[in-house]
Amino acid sequence: MALKRYKATTPSRRFYTTFDFSDLVRKEGISDSPPRALLSSKARSGGRNHFGRNTNINLSGGHKRLYRKVDFARNKFGIPAEVVAIEYDPNRSARIALLHYADGEKRYMLAPVGLTLGQSVMSGPTAEVKVGNALPLKLIPTGEPVHNIELKPGGGGQLVRSAGLGAQLVAKEGGYATLRLPSGEIRKINAECLATVGSVGNSEHQNIELGKAGRSRWLGRKPHNRAVTKNPVDHPMGGGQGKTSGGRHPCSPTGLKAKGLRTRDNKRTQKFIIRSRHVKAAG
Repeated sequence: MALKRYKATTPSRRFYTTFDFSDLVRKEGISDSPPRALLSSKARSGGRNHFGRNTNINLSGGHKRLYRKVDFARNKFGIPAEVVAIEYDPNRSARIALLHYADGEKRYMLAPVGLTLGQSVMSGPTAEVKVGNALPLKLIPTGEPVHNIELKPGGGGQLVRSAGLGAQLVAKEGGYATLRLPSGEIRKINAECLATVGSVGNSEHQNIELGKAGRSRWLGRKPHNRAVTKNPVDHPMGGGQGKTSGGRHPCSPTGLKAKGLRTRDNKRTQKFIIRSRHVKAAG
């Protein structure tokens, strides 16, 4: 897969990049449309809460989407499945793979790097350690890259699901596996939790340049005004003559501190974090 660039026929086209979608493949005889059982409607909030009040002024619009039901739990143990298609998903940065299980069921999973059409994948303790298979962390060799990692056994994958990401399994001891997450955090996770072998595909996603404002609107993002350009009635940092700093610490429209204030306050799971992502690695 590669990025597609355009001739600079207009100012926005000069930096506009898209995917060439050469990585999207499907087996002969498989419909171009996603299975209807794996689709559901997806309502948009437009940035409004359940009272109908706009609580996110930079969110609205966007192209209509259908949600693809991706199997993050990978709880169909011991049954092999064939990869019959690798598809685009408008709701996430990663690609998704359509699986046809031996018992006739169809499911989606995240498509890792190296997953090929026609490949057989499986989940559970009896699965082989290869790309696309989901196993308990205790059965995965140290040093392997993993993604779609559970935080609780049977709870479904929650960590490392975006395009191009992969966590490294660095140690196993005392019923826990130690993982180095993409953020730099080193964390202990129950060794019974499932993880999928390999890194998430579509790593070129980070190199996409939108090129024009309208493309942001397609994604549901409205134009963003800096706080200091607003009036005092609209933002605490607004007002003043000329380019003023706002007269107070950077904050949100409701006055909450911004730019670096740490909001994590979960003492129950703090003991599992060996090294915070905020601490720079030595060397």
